[in-house]
Amino acid sequence: MKITDVVCARAFTGFYFDDQRAIKANAAHDGFTYTGTPVTEGFKAVRQAGEAVSVMLVLEDGQIAYGDCAAVQYSGAGGRDPLFLAGDFIPVIENRIKPRLVGRELNSFKMLAEEIDAMTEPASGKKIHTALRYGVTQAILDAVAKAKKKLMCEVIAEEYNTTVSGKEIPIFTQSGDDRYNNADKMIIKRAQVLPHGLINNVKEKLGLNGELLLQYVEWLRNRVLELRTDDAYNPVLHLDVYGTIGIAFDYNVERMVEYFRKLEKAAAPLKLRIEGPMDMEERERQIEALAALTARLHEEKIGVEVVADEWCNTYEDIRLFADRNAGDMLQIKTPDLGGINNIIESVLYCRQKGIGAYQGGTCNETDRSAQVCVHIAMATQPVQMLAKPGMGVDEGYMIVYNEMQRILAVRQKR
Repeated sequence: MKITDVVCARAFTGFYFDDQRAIKANAAHDGFTYTGTPVTEGFKAVRQAGEAVSVMLVLEDGQIAYGDCAAVQYSGAGGRDPLFLAGDFIPVIENRIKPRLVGRELNSFKMLAEEIDAMTEPASGKKIHTALRYGVTQAILDAVAKAKKKLMCEVIAEEYNTTVSGKEIPIFTQSGDDRYNNADKMIIKRAQVLPHGLINNVKEKLGLNGELLLQYVEWLRNRVLELRTDDAYNPVLHLDVYGTIGIAFDYNVERMVEYFRKLEKAAAPLKLRIEGPMDMEERERQIEALAALTARLHEEKIGVEVVADEWCNTYEDIRLFADRNAGDMLQIKTPDLGGINNIIESVLYCRQKGIGAYQGGTCNETDRSAQVCVHIAMATQPVQMLAKPGMGVDEGYMIVYNEMQRILAVRQKR
């Protein structure tokens, strides 16, 4: 089966591009948007509409496979590629990627995905934008699956020698700023991991001494115990703090350890994970800082897990963080890795090293990228995967949960 054409369409994502540096510098909320001047290159406002490109591969039998090029909410921050705007990148697909794909046989996802993922810019020699590699390789996986009449997860399992999960992968839901009402939605739907929380400002959300987050963790614990319908429902509490704990506690590991002790007590009896406790603005310093914090928490037998996010962007980064135990769990932020072949390799590497693999992503993805990511998760079996896109809970959770159930039902029927 060959590819006969490549067609592109402009698309919206399920959320927005946000200038993380401007928000950290105290850009103020104004309704759903922010006031203030953007800081990161390419941004025209602190918050602007998320854009994507849907890439469709036409096969010689008339079938159409597709994937979506999308980038993270906080593009241009934490060592990531710059803002991804559809108008800038559709010509790249049409002029440079399409000629590589038309006429190609769909025998192997891995081979073709690795070829596209290795493409570079002629002038700089840098790899093409992560979003391009992400969306095009999704489409390639779908195309190979259609050519072989298999599920996408089955193609991955076949080519990477893995086993497709026979049970659900725990789904992590994200609340956005509506962290109280959305937590209720998560509990009602029995989400296994919640609520993300979007704790991205010290003064407004963490508290100058961490007191606001402590209050929120206590509220979450009490709300779960109040709303759950049986004692068997004990979700993991997972909060992303975007480096604000480091800022509030002057990057002092001992002060942070004592704060984590308080957080553990506030969450009990529920398990707690803290993502991105500090952002050291550089990869090596980030690895050192997270490794030191993780080691001290283990020494003190504090059961709060540290989750790495910022500066852990590529397959190479993930290997470095895993090798040095820079966290108990690593977020594999799917659009940041470029080709989805790197997501597969990253989850498998974490599992090999005995470190938690969180197959994440961003609220700023699309329904299609989320569906493809479910197939990757089912074939590689990370500890958890993200419900996406959006911050409204219901939509992202529905997309991911329903695709997972389809896979389970089809394979059970077979």
